[in-house]
Amino acid sequence: MTINQHPSPASSDLRIGLLGSYGGCNMGDEAILMCVLSCLRAHRPHARLVVFSRNADHTRTHQPEADEVVDWENVPQKPVLDALAGLDLLVLGGGGILYDGEARRYLRLVRAAQERGVPTFAYAVGAGPLREADDREAVRKVLPEMDEVVVRDEESRLVLEEVGVECELTVTADPALLLTPEPFTEQMMRQEGLPLGARLVGMSVREPGRAAEKLDEDDYHALLADVADFLARRLDAHVVFVPMERQDVRHAHGVLSRMSAPDLGRILHNSYSPGQVLGFMSHLDMVVGMRLHVVIFAALSGLPVLPLPYSGKVFDFARRTGAPALVGVAREQAGLLLAEVDRLWDEFPQRQENLNTRVQGLRALARETCARCGVLLDSIDGGARGARRAEGADLILTPGSRAADLRGHGG
Repeated sequence: MTINQHPSPASSDLRIGLLGSYGGCNMGDEAILMCVLSCLRAHRPHARLVVFSRNADHTRTHQPEADEVVDWENVPQKPVLDALAGLDLLVLGGGGILYDGEARRYLRLVRAAQERGVPTFAYAVGAGPLREADDREAVRKVLPEMDEVVVRDEESRLVLEEVGVECELTVTADPALLLTPEPFTEQMMRQEGLPLGARLVGMSVREPGRAAEKLDEDDYHALLADVADFLARRLDAHVVFVPMERQDVRHAHGVLSRMSAPDLGRILHNSYSPGQVLGFMSHLDMVVGMRLHVVIFAALSGLPVLPLPYSGKVFDFARRTGAPALVGVAREQAGLLLAEVDRLWDEFPQRQENLNTRVQGLRALARETCARCGVLLDSIDGGARGARRAEGADLILTPGSRAADLRGHGG
């Protein structure tokens, strides 16, 4: 276990843990972490924020709001469990973490925290696909024992209900909707070899995998190459690929290699913060995206955006923002997709006000998650925290116990 500590001159002893897909070098997950940390810091300025990370060095470097960073993968588990036992609250998420092969791993730590009397809060998590028996069982057993479960979209609620989760599920929105843009300067543009003053279209691709199991690599590379060529011709534009993970670069090259005009394509190669990627959107005229958080960043920036829904979470966001969305990403849809791109560009001046209104509504829902977490923190300060610490580190929650039970002990 690696711990990164920053002394605070006016620190309380309230300790809040954050557990999610952090330190994995995914720009969307890092944006989520920044926003959750900001929320918790606003509610408890002097609390110690403890991030459980898959790569402590990465989190230590890129998340300065974290007071402590705990490695939890491929390390001895006793120090991790000791760190959990010292928390006053464990926040799970946000983001898409409850899916096959991963849900059981996260929920094992959530369960360990519950057994040590630590309240737990699911912060706008995403769920699905959930077909594997071990993951379904973990979700079904652990989530009802959490103090509150907030999911980020209707798709996640439906997945959890289908699994058999029997507790109240609140639907809000992705935490990254509250991200603050940072400048993406003209110097950065020049370093990337991007023309100033030219029309630019952003494009986002991703790798196949568990979260995108139906993607055929050659098929969607060819499809997106057709789209990129069309945009370059139709809009007299350069197409800029925006990687959100390292693997995205290879797939961007795969699309470029199939373009008839690869000289009009560029890939962002330098390393940027989530806020800088959001700031980069101010240089774009349109976005076509597979990655959910590229689509979110484009919507936040008021751009015409065409989501390519490889999974339910992208389709759900398209529906909520009123953006056009096809069902799937397949080569046989090329004609329909090009028609949608063309229509979106022509009609966007009439659509923009509706998009902005919908995005503001989603931002309000994202703030609701933060407010709900703040209410739980108030209740912990009001009794549960003192009761748990008074009874000592040996306190074990029995199945069915929750922080509300502890508040009864706190008087």
